[in-house]
Amino acid sequence: MKKLLIFIFLIFILNINTASAELKIYNEENKFGLCDGNNVVTEAVYNKIIRLGDSAFIVQKNAKFGIIDGEGKIIVPLKYRHAERVLGKYAKLGNYHDYGLYDETGFAIIPPVHDTIDILFGGMFLTYKNYKYGVTDLKGKVLLDNLFEDIYMPKPNIMRLLYKGQWYEIEQVSSSTLTLPDDVKHVDSNPDYKVSSIMVNTGVVSGYSVLTFTDYLIKLISSISPAHEQTIDELMLSQGADTVNILIKFLWLPKYPFAYARNYFRYLRNPNNGPLSEVRQNLYKKIKRVDEE
Repeated sequence: MKKLLIFIFLIFILNINTASAELKIYNEENKFGLCDGNNVVTEAVYNKIIRLGDSAFIVQKNAKFGIIDGEGKIIVPLKYRHAERVLGKYAKLGNYHDYGLYDETGFAIIPPVHDTIDILFGGMFLTYKNYKYGVTDLKGKVLLDNLFEDIYMPKPNIMRLLYKGQWYEIEQVSSSTLTLPDDVKHVDSNPDYKVSSIMVNTGVVSGYSVLTFTDYLIKLISSISPAHEQTIDELMLSQGADTVNILIKFLWLPKYPFAYARNYFRYLRNPNNGPLSEVRQNLYKKIKRVDEE
């Protein structure tokens, strides 16, 4: 009985010590810092602190994001305007053409050279660079290089890819969620997967025989909405606050014309955007058939 009481007492003491050593976020004059009990780890100099995994934090200072460890040491420089926590333990950081995915040690699982990074089914990430899409896994292994005009997943176990004007579909028949194998180049010979060429109705009018001014006008107009949405997302994320406060303060208004112009021309220049892309793809198919003949 005596040994049991001593054991319970030791567990109680250890729990107290563990609790006192747990890092907490504290607020001082609308700024945030870290502390463990009464000990200050970092001064309250950050506009925002978000826990990342078990040992790090995404921080914002002067409208720039980075990552610090549990001792307050900066492990990813505070130089990014946009930050997003992914799956609780990864941070997507970037400006406009340098998005990367970092773990809680500050290691860049996906290097910061991409225009966008989005999560897919099966623990994969869709990367976008130089107007082309690719796929990377959670360990940073590139499964598909950035060579595709479009990639999307209509179902968790199906991936559709547009490559040089031709749509392909990869279906994992042995699972409800697709996970691309390491040896993707030989996926067509893998019995767990079904690979086929398909026709996809993208909703874009095709069959132009002559490119007219109207076609170019449609291209110009089609870039307006996505450019506006991207601009709003960028400006709200750059504030590092909730949407309501941003809309009340209107701090983003002076920046809107410049950010919108940049995003508009980015979408306008995209060779895979708008009705003209369908024309180019059809021409490529015709040329390819002639070469094969």
